[in-house]
Amino acid sequence: MFTLTPDNIFNIQDDQFGNLAMDVFHFQYENNPLYRRYADLLGRDPSFVTEIGRIPFLPIGFFKTHDIQTTSFEPEVVFESSGTTRTGNSHHLVKSAELYRNDFLKGFDKFYGEVNQWCIIGLLPSYLERSSSSLVAMVDELIRLSGHPRSGFYLYEYEKLHDLLLTLEKQGQKTLLIGVTFALLDFAERFPMQLNHTIVMETGGMKGRRKELTRKELHDILQSRLGLSAIHSEYGMTEMMSQAYSSGGGIFRCVPWMRVLVRNEDDPLEILQKGSGIINVIDLGNLYSCAFIATEDAGYLHENGSFEVSGRIDNSDIRGCSLLVM
Repeated sequence: MFTLTPDNIFNIQDDQFGNLAMDVFHFQYENNPLYRRYADLLGRDPSFVTEIGRIPFLPIGFFKTHDIQTTSFEPEVVFESSGTTRTGNSHHLVKSAELYRNDFLKGFDKFYGEVNQWCIIGLLPSYLERSSSSLVAMVDELIRLSGHPRSGFYLYEYEKLHDLLLTLEKQGQKTLLIGVTFALLDFAERFPMQLNHTIVMETGGMKGRRKELTRKELHDILQSRLGLSAIHSEYGMTEMMSQAYSSGGGIFRCVPWMRVLVRNEDDPLEILQKGSGIINVIDLGNLYSCAFIATEDAGYLHENGSFEVSGRIDNSDIRGCSLLVM
């Protein structure tokens, strides 16, 4: 058994993932009463769980109705979702703010290199209105660590943002513009421009502000308006510590301590090795909450472990908790 420490998790090698995931399952089964009860109801006690495919995945809806904790602790941070459904907000009790910080910084470094080489711009108006957003906390820290004098958040100051991007482009400065979908569309439609040194990363989130678009439709518009060959994306959520990133085409890749599987929509206990299904996430960064989450996102899993997200499943609030009806 591995020693379960954040350092061991964040420095994991590919061939260690299966063993470490099993160790985390045993740790959470023993130290998370809710997860243990759920596993027992499914008949998935540790003697039955001998491989990743048998690990029980907790429906994500439980983050709306219960405090999900492994071991007993007073959380340093509580992240909350925007609460767009009738059942209210998800909340994630984070034992250590430093643990979350180390998680997203190591992930960013793996995909984009050292943050101090970048100017980081956050276009997250709807998220900035909430003090408990994990996305805002991440981008805020990236802005601080970039050390660039022009890094910062923007609300609806599109003209000011346009002028800043022109200046950074002239300087040849590597820039990451990370934004919520509706704001990026608003900006691109009002201020089309040619970006050569800037990566645009969308985080999702129309929130009823505009007509819903497929990811391809969205990316086509942004690429055309901003002169880009690809739009990057981030896949994360309140209930997770870690992120997956796409460098184009909506194909996401996970950090080494995270893995995506898919489950059969008609049989949520059947784990598929590839193809279409509903996304299950193993996020070992969730050491002190629950590392095994059954999301409400439909997707496609490729043989190499990369994945696509095609949208939310219908009646997700009902289906997410359906595994408890036993």
